Amino acid sequence: MLALKQSLSLPSLKPIGEYVPPNIDNLIAWYKNQAGLTFIDPVPPVLVPTVSVWEDSSNNSHDMVQATASEQPTYVAGALTFVSANQQNLQTTSQISLSGDFTIGLRIYPSVVNAGTFLADNTTGGELFKYTSSTRISLKIDASSATALDLDEGTFGDDYLIITRSSNVLTLWKNGVAQTGTTPTLAGTADIDAIGIRRTDTDPFDGTIEEILIYDISTADLIAKLNTRLASL
Repeated sequence: MLALKQSLSLPSLKPIGEYVPPNIDNLIAWYKNQAGLTFIDPVPPVLVPTVSVWEDSSNNSHDMVQATASEQPTYVAGALTFVSANQQNLQTTSQISLSGDFTIGLRIYPSVVNAGTFLADNTTGGELFKYTSSTRISLKIDASSATALDLDEGTFGDDYLIITRSSNVLTLWKNGVAQTGTTPTLAGTADIDAIGIRRTDTDPFDGTIEEILIYDISTADLIAKLNTRLASL
């Protein structure tokens, strides 16, 4: 008889055909859609599995892990669902630090207006990327004041987003379109060791995430290719 809870790693959960990310040497971490996931069997009345590991598909082994069952995100149809009331999150002991230019691409869907933190550091304060309204993402780097990236129009929904820093200038891209109303400047080293929460176990995320790519460069070619990739998910 199978145990009620059984850890399952399903490498077969991959799209048909292998996607090769651009600029592989500058790819710091890649939480790939439908890949590198370790599931925990659901226990009645729960009908969906939870995720205990989301492996880094880059060459850097920044695997995201959650051993506490109640804090594991659930998985349905290619997306990890994070519920803020349960403080569901994933964390790595292998620090990600971005001291210069960076590009972060996500396929993400906040489920509430103020959806909370989607990337951050849970061991160092003042390091976060979070939804603070239906039109704003706020960043903190090196405990800076909150820096706003606002939409030019519309609101956040089921989007593919890219956040870049080039020569300390930040830009937000929503569904392939650069948001030019606010392009603030923010220097420092952005530290990341968690998906869905910030230090200490604060401002958890509410919504779904399908993929995250993190680079230590920012170029027009990379942005264009990531927009194409994320739009296809």
